[in-house]
Amino acid sequence: MSEIVRYDGNGLVPSVDQGAAEVLQLIGKVLSNVREDMLDNSYIEEVLRVLPVGGYRSAIGQFWNAVVDDLRNKIIFRSVELFNKEMEQELRRKVKTYEDFQQLVNDDVLIDGAYKIGVIGWEASKVLKQWKETRHLFSGHPKSTDPTVIKVLAMMEDCIKYVLSEDYPMQIIDIDEYLNLMGTSDYDRNKVAIENALGDLPERYKNELVNRMFTAYIHPSSSTVLRSNIEFCAPILWKVLDRQIQKQIVRRLDPEIARGNVTTIDYAFSFIEMVDAARFISVTARKYKVEPLIQELEDNLDVFAVENRCVAELEKFSAVIPSDLLSRYVNALTQTYIGSVGSSAYYSRTDFFADRAASIIPDMFEKFDDSAADAFISSVLTNKTIISRIRSYASKIRRLRSLAHIVLDRVSDKYAQKTFLEILTDESREKEFFSLLKAK
Repeated sequence: MSEIVRYDGNGLVPSVDQGAAEVLQLIGKVLSNVREDMLDNSYIEEVLRVLPVGGYRSAIGQFWNAVVDDLRNKIIFRSVELFNKEMEQELRRKVKTYEDFQQLVNDDVLIDGAYKIGVIGWEASKVLKQWKETRHLFSGHPKSTDPTVIKVLAMMEDCIKYVLSEDYPMQIIDIDEYLNLMGTSDYDRNKVAIENALGDLPERYKNELVNRMFTAYIHPSSSTVLRSNIEFCAPILWKVLDRQIQKQIVRRLDPEIARGNVTTIDYAFSFIEMVDAARFISVTARKYKVEPLIQELEDNLDVFAVENRCVAELEKFSAVIPSDLLSRYVNALTQTYIGSVGSSAYYSRTDFFADRAASIIPDMFEKFDDSAADAFISSVLTNKTIISRIRSYASKIRRLRSLAHIVLDRVSDKYAQKTFLEILTDESREKEFFSLLKAK
């Protein structure tokens, strides 16, 4: 008979039981994927003692105990505080120690909590609940049918894959400590470190953190150091937020507008601009910011410094202009881009325009839709200043034509006034275009 082995509590030793040797060989293969720090776990050692002698019920129970033990320790390491927050409805009182887990937390709550705080994934939570039932059936009910070694090994393989082979998760940051640190020059503005610290947070923590960042950022007494660090960190956090959380943050702008504190309102808009979330701003908030800028631009056309500033501010909202302001917005931009005429003691030119605004406006036109195209055509046909300048100066019709090219590229295939844009953009049809102006 060939020599085989058995487990004696200290290791594998020679045995004459061929079946036991085969079981141990299979066990060894399965256990090779267990983390090194779990190999001396007392529950796993007990499994190795009972399996070779056919103690399959006991093996299932003990191996499940090893899984539960590992989950408890990982939860404690990651954040028992967050576990308490996530599972407060299922707990009689807060868990603080390992012993509290034994007394207060059943296996279902343990698995659900581990999933919610990011110790295990969704798939793992589903598989573990299946094996929890297997443990309950075979280890908790001795009169059930006897489990096979295949059942035991299948359970071990899954539990190792989803729990016992997995390293400890990252520890969750303490939000109070993190925000306090952000208010100091000791805050580490390392993008990779921040991505790792914030990206791994459960949704509940991300929600709390971004709301507290917003509150701190708009508070009038916040330090410049804190605001600077939030400006660096918030866009990184924003990328890993659920869309509903993003919308909820932006909705906080409206109550600030209602309170009427200009400083706070300006900081709130700055936060939303910083995280590039203007698309979520309400119509009320958009009008609050956009209408005064349009009015100022209309009142200061050909005043280049004002045009530069107003257009730069409007560009932040160019994708979300309220419909009732669209005509005024497009008309002001079009006239600003075409510019004025005059003379200069320093330059031999008659073509003048706000340089900074002119460099921004084409990008703003790239966000046009059919409604904005209607407003553009209306401006061309009705704005007497634009008409006068494009009739008198070739440079002005060329500037108008360059905007029209952008608009033509943006409109839908069945846009009703597409022919007008085609005539305007075709230099060879300039006379035809001017005849259309006369007709109007």
